[in-house]
Amino acid sequence: MANTYTQIYLQFVFAVKGRQCLLQDSFREELHKYISGIIEKRNQKLIAINSVEDHMHIFIGFGTTMSTAALLHDIKMNSSKFIERNNWVKGKFAWQSGYGAFSYSRSHIDRVVKYINNQKEHHRKKTFKEEYLEFLEKYSVDYDERYLFDWVDKK
Repeated sequence: MANTYTQIYLQFVFAVKGRQCLLQDSFREELHKYISGIIEKRNQKLIAINSVEDHMHIFIGFGTTMSTAALLHDIKMNSSKFIERNNWVKGKFAWQSGYGAFSYSRSHIDRVVKYINNQKEHHRKKTFKEEYLEFLEKYSVDYDERYLFDWVDKK
């Protein structure tokens, strides 16, 4: 019987709805573990996960068992419910619709992991908007600014 083999590395980036600063240090590690479990149950290989107050980065060795849209739907839906069940935020929690997905070669794994692990330091120098637009430009992704995340200027 023939098998399917892949070597696909994807970084996903998505934001809290309204770009609110709701992902607090006090529960972030537990949230990452929960999302790691979702990814594992979907037969994907988590390489790195990290977040700051208003957005998340996930780096995955992506398999062939599902689409990126289905995986991100599962992650967002289940993690939103998890956050609410644990009463980590007041009211309803939601992620913004949409996400960024960026592919990398095997030779870039270490660099991407380092980048994701250093998000807190990275965002002392660059806003999420600057970071995200830089990804879109760097990877020549055509986009319409009307359909990007809701940008909130934080002072």
